[in-house]
Amino acid sequence: MAQSRLKICILSAAYNEGENLFVFYHAVKNVIDKLPYDFEICFVNDGSKDHTLAVIKSLAKQDNTVKYLSFSRNFGQQVALKAGIDAIDADAIIMMDSDLQHPPALIPELIDLWQSNRVNMVNTLREEDPSLSWFKKATSKYFYVMLNKISELKLEPGQADFRLIDRQVAKTLKNSKEQDVFLRGMIQWIGFKQATMRYTPHKRIAGESKYTFKKMLRLALAGITSFSIKPLYTAMYIGFFFACASFLYLPYVLYSIITGKAVDGWASIIMTIAFFGGLNLMVMGVLGIYIGKILIQNKQRPLYIIQEENIHENSLVEF
Repeated sequence: MAQSRLKICILSAAYNEGENLFVFYHAVKNVIDKLPYDFEICFVNDGSKDHTLAVIKSLAKQDNTVKYLSFSRNFGQQVALKAGIDAIDADAIIMMDSDLQHPPALIPELIDLWQSNRVNMVNTLREEDPSLSWFKKATSKYFYVMLNKISELKLEPGQADFRLIDRQVAKTLKNSKEQDVFLRGMIQWIGFKQATMRYTPHKRIAGESKYTFKKMLRLALAGITSFSIKPLYTAMYIGFFFACASFLYLPYVLYSIITGKAVDGWASIIMTIAFFGGLNLMVMGVLGIYIGKILIQNKQRPLYIIQEENIHENSLVEF
């Protein structure tokens, strides 16, 4: 009895990538058509405001191996990738950006590493692009530094969502019910056998990067608060330190009361009050983030809403 061929799916989240998708599709097809596997390409339209969905539908009409999910609104790249993993049934899933910064030519190498090393996933590490601005390099570097220092994760600089995962890893991720999705952290947390390869990113075909500094900061906070309670301990240590330090000021206050001398330093007192007020607000903010995450998790709202798709029989699906 002949052994069936492995089924591999290329998964790509797309947000306002209408100008890139045709080029990405043909670049991927030129690679996968030469490989001895059954391939599918799955796009997740993350509530795009341009013609991304129209392009995806056009590709799906001419190629029945093209699958898609389309959100009712923008839910974010991490959620889009999670939705794709939830919907796909394949022996392996390769996650890629649709702007061609993740080179399709590396698909065979990812598969070879997966099979030859008998691992459950193959991660990638991005080599630093010398053409990037110093600000982009600095924010990317300190994103990982801050994440590793404060959280329980150990992510290497340059690690992104360009990776291969097998069926077992995909099944584990499907069972995850977290509302605040941070795939890089989840991949590290679940363990399994992993291999790593380095690559040099290509330049974007068109458009701009969707990862602004604000989104990088939100992603870092999601990673920290989803996988560690260190910020809560840090807030407690800071409060304990300043509570003890305040006793150093007590002898001077008692001396002033006994001698009847007024306490000097109105400006410094106001400055101290402002400082501790800001510190209290910061600590309350840390507590608020964790409480907010508990509230959102307990509401059990759908992680995403699919408005259109060609994978399931129903046209409206919530997860």
